[in-house]
Amino acid sequence: MIIRRDLQDIIEKWLFKGKILIIYGARQVGKTTLVKTLVDKYESQESYFNCDIIHVRQQLEKKDPISLRKFLGNEKIIVLDEAQRIPGIGLTLKILIDTYPDLQIIATGSSSFELSNKIMEPLTGRALEFILYPFFLNEMLQIYKKWELDGQIENILRYGSYPEIVLADESSARILLDNLTGKYIYKDILEFESMKRSDLLVRILQMIALQIGSEVSIHEIANSLRTSSKTIERYIDLLEKAFVLFRLRSFNMNLRNEIKKRQKIYFYDSGIRNSLINRYNPLEQRDDVGFLWENFIIIERMKFLHNREKRKNMYFWKTHDKKEIDYIEEYDGNLDGYEFKWKKTDFKIPAIFLETYKNSKVNLINRENYMDFLTT
Repeated sequence: MIIRRDLQDIIEKWLFKGKILIIYGARQVGKTTLVKTLVDKYESQESYFNCDIIHVRQQLEKKDPISLRKFLGNEKIIVLDEAQRIPGIGLTLKILIDTYPDLQIIATGSSSFELSNKIMEPLTGRALEFILYPFFLNEMLQIYKKWELDGQIENILRYGSYPEIVLADESSARILLDNLTGKYIYKDILEFESMKRSDLLVRILQMIALQIGSEVSIHEIANSLRTSSKTIERYIDLLEKAFVLFRLRSFNMNLRNEIKKRQKIYFYDSGIRNSLINRYNPLEQRDDVGFLWENFIIIERMKFLHNREKRKNMYFWKTHDKKEIDYIEEYDGNLDGYEFKWKKTDFKIPAIFLETYKNSKVNLINRENYMDFLTT
C-alpha cells in the first residue's frame, strides 16, 4: 500500500517555476517512492536516475550541457536520487538549469551535510530545499480511522513511524528496525570526512537515548567517553544533518534565573532510539514512557508545522528553581507553551512565565487532546 505523502502537495506547487527542488530525508524514509510517484504522474517513465549506479554517476559528472541532455533524454521532469553521489553535482545542476530553464529537476539526498555542501553554493537562488520525515499522524489517517490510529500509538512509541516498519507486524518491525539502525543510520556519517569511529558514534547515541527529555551536557558525555567536547559536538552536528537527532534550545529573554544556553536532544524516530538501547518492551513495563511521549509529540508537531509550511521557533523553558515548560513555539511576537503528559489531566502553569511574557499561553497536551494538536 502506498500512502500519499503530505510533502507531495508542497512539491507539486513548486514544479516548473524555475527552481531545482531538493528533497532531504533519512535513508528508508520514502524519498524514492515519493519522487517515483511524481514522475509517474507526469508519465515520464525514463525520468528517474539512481545516482548510486556507477554508470549514472559517470554520465552526470560531465559538464557539457549537450552531453548531459542527451543522457537525460527529452523528458520535461527528471529525478536524481541520492544526488550527493555525483562529484561536482552543484555545477552540473547549474549548467542544466541555465541551459534548459524549462527542465524541472528534483534531487534527493539522505544527508544534508553532503548534498547541501555540494549543491547550494553553485545554485544560490536557484534551488528550494524540503525535508521528508517518517510518516506522521495525518498521513497514517489514510489507512486508519482516528480511533484506530489512537490504538496504534503504543506501537508507534515503541517502533517508530518509518514507512516499512509502520506496516509490519511486531516481530518483523524489530528485525527491520535493528537492520535499519545497524546498516544505514551511520553510513553517511562514517563516510563523511573519513570519520571511522563507529564505536564512539554508537556510544554517543546510546547515551543520548537514555537522556531524551532531559538537558544534555556535551561536556559530561565527553568526560564519560574520554574524548573531547569538540569531538562530541562534531558527531552530534552530523547526526542532526543525517536526520537522526534534533536539538531543542532553551528559551530565555527576560528573567535572570532562566536557564541559558542549554539543550535537549531528541530522536527523529522513537523506534531508532529504542533499537539503540534494545528496549522494545510494552509501555506498562517501562519507566521512560513520559520521555517517549514527549519525544513523540515534539517530532510529530515538527512534521505537522513543516507539512503545513508554518515556520515557528521551537524551544523548551526552565528556570534554575526548577519551573519548566516542555515545549514553546515562538511566532509573530507570541509564545505558545505546552506541557506533555502521558496520563495526567492537569498541571500547574508556572505563573512567572505568564507574568513575564504577556503574549503567552500554556496548554496541556495529553492522551485526550493530542490528536487535534498534531493533525488539525
